[in-house]
Amino acid sequence: MTAVKEVARRPIGHFAERSIAGLVAVTGAGVAFGLLLLLVRVRWSPLQDADHAVAEWFNGLVAPHHALVTVLQAVTDLGGRPILIWLVTIAVVGLLIRRQPRLAVYLIITGVGGLILDPSLKSLVGRLRPVVDVPIASAPGNSFPSGHALGSFVAYGALLLVFLPAMAPRWRKPAIAGVAVLVALVGLTRIALGVHFISDVLAGWLLGAAWLGVTAYAFRLWRRERGRPVPTLTEGLEPEAGHDIAPAPAEEHVLAHPRSAVAELLVGWVLVFGALYGFGMYVSYHAKGTFFDTLDTEVPRWFADRHNEVLTEVSWWWSKFGDTHAILLISLVFCPLVLAVWRRWRPVLFVALAMVGELTLFLASARAVDRPRPAVENLDGQMPTSSFPSGHIAATICVWLAIAVIVLPRTDRWWRWVFVALAVIMPIGVATSRMYRGMHHPTDFMGAILLSALWIGLLYLVIRPNADVREGNRPSIESEDVGTLDDELARAGRAD
Repeated sequence: MTAVKEVARRPIGHFAERSIAGLVAVTGAGVAFGLLLLLVRVRWSPLQDADHAVAEWFNGLVAPHHALVTVLQAVTDLGGRPILIWLVTIAVVGLLIRRQPRLAVYLIITGVGGLILDPSLKSLVGRLRPVVDVPIASAPGNSFPSGHALGSFVAYGALLLVFLPAMAPRWRKPAIAGVAVLVALVGLTRIALGVHFISDVLAGWLLGAAWLGVTAYAFRLWRRERGRPVPTLTEGLEPEAGHDIAPAPAEEHVLAHPRSAVAELLVGWVLVFGALYGFGMYVSYHAKGTFFDTLDTEVPRWFADRHNEVLTEVSWWWSKFGDTHAILLISLVFCPLVLAVWRRWRPVLFVALAMVGELTLFLASARAVDRPRPAVENLDGQMPTSSFPSGHIAATICVWLAIAVIVLPRTDRWWRWVFVALAVIMPIGVATSRMYRGMHHPTDFMGAILLSALWIGLLYLVIRPNADVREGNRPSIESEDVGTLDDELARAGRAD
């Protein structure tokens, strides 16, 4: 029994011997949070007075300035659950692809713990949110502690500890400072927007520091018990994994001749815009009595005559597949995955430029052509842009075509044809829904095809997104190994 107790006591001893300063800091954060929680629960008057005074001061400062409110909303979204869950999920999948299951497990446990602590404590304390003179934002649930402050501290801190080894030493301190500033800004925006008291935010930071400290030092203990050296936290959790988790360690130059590539893309952008402008002006104002005029008149009417509740609902969902949020989400999922698998920035650059070029070409040509919407009921109401070309359709074509161009030559598995099919089906579905809803003419669809074909073709010639495949680059995980990803979490718990 004595031997068993000694074995059980050994990890605590190692932890205390090597991390006494860290334990003191973690304990201090925990004690400070507990004290703050107690003061909030007993409604200590000085704390309540300070909370309400700060809330009223920020409300008077921020409420009159709508532009400032917009900026604060954008910053506060960086600490919201959608962004944090996306970041952690993409990082976990990337780490599993790069065969770093221990770090993936660390992110999962740390992130899930933060998700559990926030609503649990909110329910336990039951504190109402601030009531200010001029409400400028709203948030569901209770107030203490701030979920944004807690979540941003935990998520960004955990990601920093995991990916510090992938950074050059000279960039590590600036990265730590940058994350600290970001977490501080997220917390301050919650106070400035009037959805949290200052004590809520302080509690979120303290609890986040305590939980992140516990999980980080537990990971260090894990390494210690497996005979691995325990680095300082400024080196990250797993320094030897630096090369493996670096985004593109084998790529010295993204483009061989970046200046000439920029010049070619600028010239090409102007030519594509010219083609769009010429076609758009013709079909909008100079095609009377032609086939294009008949098509643009009859097709919207044909769709308008067939409106019904079911088709209208279906068309609404199809339209959503081509809006900015959906296209951005697809890009933000695909780009990190392709970077993790093939360790090259060029395919990511190809997709990013596809979307930037599509957006700028769409906005410029829509403004220049200024075509009115079809003369039928517009189910989406008044839109801020004109009809030609369709931004929904162009964005859908560009993103799925770019993905198909990257995936098709990089694998020989059957599922590559799924992306080819999506590059056809998704634009057709979005185009049909947009015309059904009376938002676009058929020639707006043609303009979107013209934009996408010319721009993606130009990018393919200039960027050459699959050059690394021709040079022999292989994925970090082979096709036949994809099924093994499900076993990585189980392996993580085994001794080396």
